[in-house]
Amino acid sequence: MKIYIDADACPVVKIAEKIAKKHHIPAVLLCDTNHVLTSDYSEIKIIGAGADAVDFALISLCKKGDLVITQDYGVAAMALGKGAYCIHQSGKWYTNENIDGMLMERHMARKARNSSKKHHVKGPAKRTAEDDERFEESFERLLKDIKGLGNI
Repeated sequence: MKIYIDADACPVVKIAEKIAKKHHIPAVLLCDTNHVLTSDYSEIKIIGAGADAVDFALISLCKKGDLVITQDYGVAAMALGKGAYCIHQSGKWYTNENIDGMLMERHMARKARNSSKKHHVKGPAKRTAEDDERFEESFERLLKDIKGLGNI
């Protein structure tokens, strides 16, 4: 098993690395050429800038049983299709049972944004320490579940 992190602007990289190191799981950070990452633990893969280049590189690398950290529902859907485990930076697990609904929500939100230029949709709220704690606890639970399945 490896942990692949869609690291472009990912706020949980350090938390994920700490947990990966604790469990002796190799981690790979993927980012485009517009970001500069350093790590004492993870392998860093810099992918050429381009629409979805990092996403496609991540999906080409991940295999069944790997774990992917991404906020992109599309990336999560493709990773699940390969048999990987997926978690959002909020701590929400992507599963085969919930991904269709999440993709539909994303589609509907995009339609709402595009339907009228008058309605401004605010971006996500500022990340808090509680958000980081929630991610850390959820990530640890996911790894425990995966271990229980014998995949680590």
